[in-house]
Amino acid sequence: MKTFSDNAGRTWTVTVNVDAVKRVKTLLGVNLLEAVDGKLLERLIGDPILLCDVIYAVCKPQADAQNVSDEDFGRSMSGDAIELATTALLEELCDFFPQGRRTLLRKALGKLRKLESMALATAENRLDSPELEKKMQAALSEITPGEEKPAATVGNSSGSSPDLSESTPDR
Repeated sequence: MKTFSDNAGRTWTVTVNVDAVKRVKTLLGVNLLEAVDGKLLERLIGDPILLCDVIYAVCKPQADAQNVSDEDFGRSMSGDAIELATTALLEELCDFFPQGRRTLLRKALGKLRKLESMALATAENRLDSPELEKKMQAALSEITPGEEKPAATVGNSSGSSPDLSESTPDR
């Protein structure tokens, strides 16, 4: 059993067993047994709303005992709480399967985490790249001196539109 805390300070115990798998399938139509092929892992990691719904369904007996609705649970899930809950669910899901499938699932999970880490590093490198700044400066320099720059128009009410009193006929 794995645990995590939500943003409301509640501690949840994630237990994946046959009862939880059936409950998730009944409530959400999500078959946790499909995690072995890796596609479900991608869906869960890529969709935090689905992930939180699955975690809520897994933890539903605890939520019912504490009178925590699905909406209350969702309101307490953001940021690090989602990451902690994800880890708890995925590790517990791995532990649910027999040794052979467990090894395969852990390997798939490891590859998925590595891919996610690489994608974040690539995005960060692109944002930190001097090339990006050069491209931004080049784009700005293409604006001719006589053209109004988009940033200058934001919040500027002194355009060529007539005053409200001029554009609205008297009644």
